[in-house]
Amino acid sequence: MAVNTPTRRDPVTPATPPPPDPRPGPPLSERWGGLLFVAPFMVLFAFFLLWPTFSGLWNSFFNTSLAGVQSEFLGLQNWREMFGDPAVWDSLGNTLIFTAMSTPPLVLIALVMALLANRSGLLGWILRFSYFAPFVLPATVVTLIWVWIYQPGFGLVNGLLTAGGFAEIDWLNSENRAMLAVVITTVWWTVGFNFLLYLAALQGIPNQVYEAAAIDGANGRQKLFRITLPLLNRTTGLIVVLQLVASLKIFDQIYLMTTGGPNFSTRPIIQYIYESGFTSYRIGYASAVSYMFFVVIVLVSVAQFKLFSGRKEVGQ
Repeated sequence: MAVNTPTRRDPVTPATPPPPDPRPGPPLSERWGGLLFVAPFMVLFAFFLLWPTFSGLWNSFFNTSLAGVQSEFLGLQNWREMFGDPAVWDSLGNTLIFTAMSTPPLVLIALVMALLANRSGLLGWILRFSYFAPFVLPATVVTLIWVWIYQPGFGLVNGLLTAGGFAEIDWLNSENRAMLAVVITTVWWTVGFNFLLYLAALQGIPNQVYEAAAIDGANGRQKLFRITLPLLNRTTGLIVVLQLVASLKIFDQIYLMTTGGPNFSTRPIIQYIYESGFTSYRIGYASAVSYMFFVVIVLVSVAQFKLFSGRKEVGQ
């Protein structure tokens, strides 16, 4: 009778885990490669933005001039002169007036245009092209067109006024109407950019939202005020901030149409900075005024962000 004897087995040795990778991050060559790709931008950014920023602030404490005069340290003298200069505050006031007059129509008209163009078919494409086309024109072309339109005697605007039995208006040489003429020109020229932002936001709203509202019996007016406009709040906040900053930096249209006149009634703060630095050759004083204006732009932008973020919290 055979007896089964147990076979002897060798002890199983546990598998040894692989050694940990001593390199916690990407290889050194990959890290240097990323820095090399970013280096050209960083060099240009530092040369054309960072260095001029700090250089301008440094010049505001000196009597730096383009006339070749040896500059000397003045401390806060340029800043004290700036706060006592009535031309600074008059030009800043003109800038704020232009901003207050141009920002509301540039937002509201862009919204109306986007609502009209947000449709399929040939009419929608024609409206989109016609609304955005003026924005691609350069400032010189736009101002040349509108200077001719405003001309007394043969201009289109005065021709319409006389045809309606009204007297002609010398738009660009009137202290009371020159700013309005520039605002109208600016709205016609730049409203296409805001229109494009609104149109993109409208096309991002799902159609299912409107279909569900239609099932619940909502009409067109209710869809507009209870669906479309609330969903455009973030876009409106962005457009308002961008438009405020753009309007505060007004220079091209006014300089080409009125040169700041008549009687400096339309001269913006940037034109005064330009005249102080490149006409009077006072680079140090112009730097002080430009940094004061920079603070104004930052404060306005922060206030707008706070305002719209507060509205969002209330809505939530």
